[in-house]
Amino acid sequence: MNQQPILTAQRQPGLGKTILFAGLLAGTLDITSAFIYVYCLGREPVRVLYYVASGILGKGATPGTSLIAIFGLALHYFIAFTFTIFFFLIYPKQKIMAMNKYITAIVYGLFVWAVMNLVVVPLSNVTRGPFNLKNAAINAGILIIAIGLPLSLIAHAYYSKKNLADFGSQ
Repeated sequence: MNQQPILTAQRQPGLGKTILFAGLLAGTLDITSAFIYVYCLGREPVRVLYYVASGILGKGATPGTSLIAIFGLALHYFIAFTFTIFFFLIYPKQKIMAMNKYITAIVYGLFVWAVMNLVVVPLSNVTRGPFNLKNAAINAGILIIAIGLPLSLIAHAYYSKKNLADFGSQ
């Protein structure tokens, strides 16, 4: 007797795997965008990693040291994952976020920019220059596209497979 395989619904990855994927994607898009931006300014992209590391190490983040660059990359991904986890925690509790994933991407990208530039960087050991509107707009745009958009699209896809009525009870 010829048996047909039973078709089963494809199982959705769990929240942890979804957050891991989203965090890796957002972190990679963000650091790649930063590398490209800095390269277009005529600077070495690795300097971005020294800058990130200097947030904790201050002037001890000496350019040319591979370990410092690796530390900066690890710190960058830690920050990206922190914003990713936060996004996935608030998404089901804020029903308005599910209404328009593109507006959510813009708002969250601007939120990330504001937190980084108004809270994290001022509390860090980074040497800062004067405010530059053009650079601020470019950096905000990068965060909208590299962090806000992928997180919004992935969270929307993940949570739309769940019962939207249950959002408030999670």
